[in-house]
Formats: sequence, C-alpha cells, structure tokens
Amino acid sequence: MSGLREVTGMTGDEAVAYAAKLVNPDVVAAYPITPQTIIVERYSDFVNNGEVDTSFIPVESEHSAMSACVGASLTGARVFTATASAGLALMYEILYVASGMRCPIVLAVANRAFSAPINIHGECTDQMVCRDASWVSLFGESAQEAYDETIMSFKIAEHPDVMLPTMFGIEGFIVTHALERVETLSKKQVEDFLPEVRSTKYRFNPDEIATFGSLVLQDYYMEIKRQQEVAMQNAYKVAKDVMAEFTEMSGRTMELVEEYKLEDAEYAFVSYGATAGNAKAVVDRLRNKGEKAGALKIRLHRPFPTLEIHEALSGIKAVSILDRSATFGSPGTILQTDLASSLYGKEDVPTLHGYINGLGGRVLTLPEIEEIYEKTKDYHDVGMTSTTDWVGYRSD
Repeated sequence: MSGLREVTGMTGDEAVAYAAKLVNPDVVAAYPITPQTIIVERYSDFVNNGEVDTSFIPVESEHSAMSACVGASLTGARVFTATASAGLALMYEILYVASGMRCPIVLAVANRAFSAPINIHGECTDQMVCRDASWVSLFGESAQEAYDETIMSFKIAEHPDVMLPTMFGIEGFIVTHALERVETLSKKQVEDFLPEVRSTKYRFNPDEIATFGSLVLQDYYMEIKRQQEVAMQNAYKVAKDVMAEFTEMSGRTMELVEEYKLEDAEYAFVSYGATAGNAKAVVDRLRNKGEKAGALKIRLHRPFPTLEIHEALSGIKAVSILDRSATFGSPGTILQTDLASSLYGKEDVPTLHGYINGLGGRVLTLPEIEEIYEKTKDYHDVGMTSTTDWVGYRSD
C-alpha cells in the first residue's frame, strides 16, 4: 500500500480539487466566492485540460448552482459543488430541496464569517446554520482531512441506506489557503473505494413517467420528513463504516470523533476543525506541566455521534468547548447545546463550559486556550455545571 502513496504540498482548497479530480464527478455546478474560489477554479482547469470528463456548469449565483446540482443529481449523475458564507446562505432554500428529494450531492464549504460587517475570513457559523437541513455534515482540521473527506463524502452520501446530500467544511484561509503536507491516493485506490457509477433507484428518464418535487400537503409531508430522519440515523452507521474502510485503504485513521490523551484525563477540550489542532498542542503543553488534560475532536457533526462522545467523555470532570461559531440568545454555544442534549440524563458525565471564539478569523492563541483550561477548572471547583463565555475579544 505504501508504494501507492505520494506526498505533496497543497493548500486546503487545492486538496479538495485534487481529491474531486480522482472522483471525477459527472457534474460540477458552481459560483466563485472567497475563500472557496480556488476549489472550483482549479477543478475547471482539470476540465479544460481534459483530465476529467465532468460537465462543468458556471452559473450566475449559488442559488442557481445548487438548483443545477439538484437537477443533475435527479438524472442519476454524481454531483459536486463548493461555496462559502453568503454563498451557502443563498443556497439555503435549495439545501432543503436537495435533502427532501434525496439528492446525494457533495458540497465543500470554505467556512467563512457572515456579513455584516463584511468579513472574508474563517468562521464556522455558515455551516453550523445548516445543521437542521438534513445534510450529513463533517469538519476537517487540515488540508489532509480536506482531501480525505472529499472522497469519503461521496461514499457516505450515495449509500442506498442514506441518499442524503453531504457537506464538509474547512476554515477559510486557516486551512483553505495554508500550504500543508498532503499524502495523496492513487486513481486505482479511489476507484476501488468508490463505485464508478452511483446507484440510483429513481431518476429522470424519458421512457418512464415519474413525478419529482410534487406538492405534498398535510396528508403525507410528515411521512416524507420521517424518512429523512431514518436516513440520517442510517448515515451514522454508514459514516462509521466508510471511515473504517477508508482507514484500511489509506493507512490514515479516520473516525467519527478523534480522542487525544483522554485515557486518564480529568479535564478536556472539545472542538472541531482547525481549532482541534491547537487544542491538542495545548494538551501537550499542559501534560508537560503535570496536568491531566485531553482533547476530543468532532469530525462528524450531523448525525451527531452521541454514543462515541459519551464513551469518550465519561469520567471527565469538565470540558472546555471551543466553538468557532456564534449563536445569539441561546443558552449555550451551538456545540455546547448539542453536547448537553446528548449527555443529559446519562451517568458520569462532565460539566460543560462553552467558549465562543475565533469569529471573523480572529486567532485563538495557545496561551488563551491555556487560560480557558484554567477558567474551566475554576468553574468546576465552585460547582458551576454550565457556563458560556466569549473569549479573545476586546471588551472596552
């Protein structure tokens, strides 16, 4: 297996484009937006050079991009697109159409802050806002994970028990534009991992009479939505199996959640995306000081991996939840409320302390993460079971 690997330098955006090249989707419909543009720009080069046989559709907006993806997917095509921030917001209406019509589209999200004020830098609120749209949702920490999750997303989305669209996010500029080491796969490896043609039970066919996207009122609407929930529950096991198969194929461990030095930990960080790398670095620093610290990275956000999270955090006194997204007026951060719902009523669970950070690309430094660790310990010592703070901002 090692003889098939090559190591090269890529940005996160380039890693997504090169992984998508190996998949060779039938259709890519996209509109450029910073910091995602490089993904579709690079892929258009592959189309122009004849390196793929994808039909590339340049559209006038992200709403049109996702609409074109839905139409293509309903013909049985394998479909890919990418966007960020305001582009994802413009797609929002069609995200529900895609999932409701069971279109296994794959969407790369270059996570970026919303306006106003105008900001083009990294923040994960854009993808978090889509958490209830019936899309499978993953986050990547690095260019390597951007590459790997591109390929895995197609296999998860297209599984007959799932048939739901899938998005994966990498933080704008922090991952999208950072040059990193990426271990690539061969075309044969991807072909062996992913079926050449996606399986399709129903599709547009001139020789058959069928209705897609019809009007459904109170008589059957709930039954259709319930089917989507069953599919999302199925996606939990499918994603777990796909990651195990990818691990075997690539030699790189991929799991729904990633544990780091949690075996004997008393306090832990919970995070996702690029922040998880900094959290692990701080764990190392704290361990050198004699602290029993650990970290848990959430790779799969929807469906939420409740079982794995409970097992990983059982016995931990308190966790610091590093959330690079904002929710206003909520009793906790987005990830904090997910954790609270998952752990409520279970035994031997930690207290939960959420920290909104890194909005608009603001850097959360390692010393600041150490301060968060100490603050969480203090909260736990005085008996506070749940707190939510904004960190790393000027208060004057």
